[in-house]
Amino acid sequence: MTSIARLPLLLACLLAFVSTCGAANIVIMTVEDPNNYEAPRTMREFAGTELKSQGHHVTIIAGDKPQPHHFTGLVEALKDADLLILFSRRRFPPKEQMAAIRAHLNAGKPLLGIRTANHAFIPKPNEAVDPGLAPWPEFTHEVLGGENTGYETKGLPYSVSVAAGARSPLLEGVNVAAIRGHQSLYQVLPLAADATPILIGTAGTGAATPPQPVAWTRDYGPAKARVFYTSLGAPEDMRSADVRRLLLNAVSWTLGAGAR
Repeated sequence: MTSIARLPLLLACLLAFVSTCGAANIVIMTVEDPNNYEAPRTMREFAGTELKSQGHHVTIIAGDKPQPHHFTGLVEALKDADLLILFSRRRFPPKEQMAAIRAHLNAGKPLLGIRTANHAFIPKPNEAVDPGLAPWPEFTHEVLGGENTGYETKGLPYSVSVAAGARSPLLEGVNVAAIRGHQSLYQVLPLAADATPILIGTAGTGAATPPQPVAWTRDYGPAKARVFYTSLGAPEDMRSADVRRLLLNAVSWTLGAGAR
């Protein structure tokens, strides 16, 4: 075959390489809940405009279908997942599905948590839980490395600043000064000793809550799964190009790009 004749084949191979280079299988676990900040909609938009354009394959698993707390298709999706994005609120998957989440993390595969992920698996006080379901209230502290102790609803929108000493690829291209938190500031302190704060939120006049981390990183478990969490993620937050860039940077970081 002549060099000219081989050219279309070479171009096809190059295009295939470019389209798959850096691509990942990403599973987004969310829930259709009126108190979950329109997460299915904003995650579909984020996947379509930010993730798929980079070649990532995205599977969105919306909970409560066909039954409350059930995330149909999650077990199969996680078998090949490179990254789990969690934006769910007070749901307790069946034991097989929760086991798949734990297996993903225990294998050293990363997690990106958004807003309500900090109470993703925590029952309400005195809430009765079906014995076939699997709450994981310790997830917030054990995996994310923060707490879920309350909400600051005064002095909104709150301002966001870079945590003292933070030097992170997560901030590349992000104009932090332009970010405002439009919904309640989550009370997440104290963070785990091995967590690294990236962004701090400070509510304004009338607020009683001291500044709180609104984005941080850590490793989880012996296999050191990369974990990123942010309490940003309300619909107003997701309209911010800088918040979306932060999340896109977090996808790259959790998948292994950049220093820990």
